[in-house]
Amino acid sequence: MLGALRAWFGRHGFVEVDTPALQVSPGLEPHLRAFETDLDEPFGMGRRRLYLHTSPEFAMKKLLAAGVPRLFQIGHVWRNEARSAIHHPEFTMIEWYAADADWNDLAAQCEGLVRSGFDAVAPALSRGQLRWDGKTADPTPPFERLPVAEAFDRYAGIDLMATLDDKGAPNVGALAAACRGASIRCEENDTWEDMFFRVFVDRVEPNLGIGRPTLLEAWPAPLAALAQLDPRDARIAQRVELYVAGLELGNGFGELTDPVEQRQRFDAERETKAVLGAPTYPIDEDFLAALDHGLPSSAGMAIGFDRLVMVATGAEKIDDVLWLPVAGS
Repeated sequence: MLGALRAWFGRHGFVEVDTPALQVSPGLEPHLRAFETDLDEPFGMGRRRLYLHTSPEFAMKKLLAAGVPRLFQIGHVWRNEARSAIHHPEFTMIEWYAADADWNDLAAQCEGLVRSGFDAVAPALSRGQLRWDGKTADPTPPFERLPVAEAFDRYAGIDLMATLDDKGAPNVGALAAACRGASIRCEENDTWEDMFFRVFVDRVEPNLGIGRPTLLEAWPAPLAALAQLDPRDARIAQRVELYVAGLELGNGFGELTDPVEQRQRFDAERETKAVLGAPTYPIDEDFLAALDHGLPSSAGMAIGFDRLVMVATGAEKIDDVLWLPVAGS
């Protein structure tokens, strides 16, 4: 499968890169925990705290800003989180970026990658379906493209856009009322994001990617992460996630290129981590400098390679597709 994916990237003009796993910032997503280590500087100059990256995103975008127009990486990443059938502290990620691309291009790229990976193993399996946890999906393009708001309406009966103002700011009370109307539990101190993900995990996610893979797109602005907002509607972000047979495989963005906006989002994520009592990590100032230098209009995505192998082979646990698991689930 690795050979097939590398061949697909080669046919489409992507250059393979290999960026360092040790970084000054591992990523600032509020719910991600990184592995830490100390670098001993030479000549008794002390120690410097570094982290194993949770994604090569910052490093790869620096190369994109430096002029590499289409690049991909297949490498190990680390997340210090609870283990399960689909989580492991060390796993393999496929990540790619393309200048002058948008989320529509990501959709086509996902279709090509998933199909090429599946085709590499399908003859040995004598079947034509991706599968996980008793659910199946046909890998033949086109994949379903489903806006998040439509998914909430379809599977939870909630008008998600009615819980955002015209500028994309969340209305906690509106979402709480919608949740109660849909018989979904709310807690007194719930944030908008708490309620969103409770609905998402319980009602929406289990239904995604069944029958055919789903590209869940047009995420609400409060969950933009590193995606730019849609210029036609400030309530949604150019973010897309790939689901196959109810399992999330990937997350991608029409990339945010504004360094000022990016710093504001980083600051907000660090504040959220502090409120949650989670470790806070430094901001990668070189990454913001790269944005200031000029990140081209671009799109990028990351897919968990081990999960892709799982749905291609029908494995039920991530441990089953790792050569040597670090820690059992």
